[in-house]
Amino acid sequence: MGVASAALLGLAGVAHADEAEHGLHSAAYPWPHEGMFDSYDHASIRRGHQVYQQVCAACHSLNLVAYRNLVGVCYTEDEVKAMAEEIEVTDGPDDTGEMFDRPGKLSDRLPAPYANEEGARYANNGAYPPDLSLITKARHDGQNYVFSLLLGYREPPAGVSVREGLHYNPYFPGGAIAMPKMLVDGGVEYDDGTPATETQMAKDVTTFLAWAAEPEADDRKLMGAKFMFALSLVAVQAVYYKRWMWSPIKARRLVVNAVH
Repeated sequence: MGVASAALLGLAGVAHADEAEHGLHSAAYPWPHEGMFDSYDHASIRRGHQVYQQVCAACHSLNLVAYRNLVGVCYTEDEVKAMAEEIEVTDGPDDTGEMFDRPGKLSDRLPAPYANEEGARYANNGAYPPDLSLITKARHDGQNYVFSLLLGYREPPAGVSVREGLHYNPYFPGGAIAMPKMLVDGGVEYDDGTPATETQMAKDVTTFLAWAAEPEADDRKLMGAKFMFALSLVAVQAVYYKRWMWSPIKARRLVVNAVH
């Protein structure tokens, strides 16, 4: 019994140490777009973009997403054009060799909050807010991790100290994260009137980031479905052709066997 108890305590200690180093493992959530024949919830993508714009964009960039990528996914072309024109982009050079500022257009990427990494670290006490374009692909169990992290803030347990400027979140490796809790009930007013609870906002922005990391997923699934359908037609034709080719031969064999 003593050896068994010691072994169990040792395993528990290893598990606790691993959790502290790599973060608490996220639960598996039933994302509605994960199935082979399921597509993104475009209303959720739109709400998630609102959360990103109003909550996340102050610190995090989305460098791989252009305004035109939003057209037909969560906004109309006119809506996206109006959105792009709200920003000012340095372009050029012009005919005189000078750079100039112009309103944004569909081909421009979403603006980054900082000009460079040094500026980002200076504004965030040395921490570097990562670009979110591929965040759901760059992290293990990405969507579940992002969702759990956003909702995982809590008071540190007894015996755990977090230094000033950091916040306890068991889902983050090491348990201490520079980003404070950002989602609060009612923090965003959704265009469609959906109640903006913490959980709803976390779900929507995670869906938006999943789409940003893999915007071609729906097209790829559709192409795969078409391929499977075409393959099934070929299989049916192959079976029919085989039966048509071999049925006379099988019939002759039956006749020969009957005669003999």
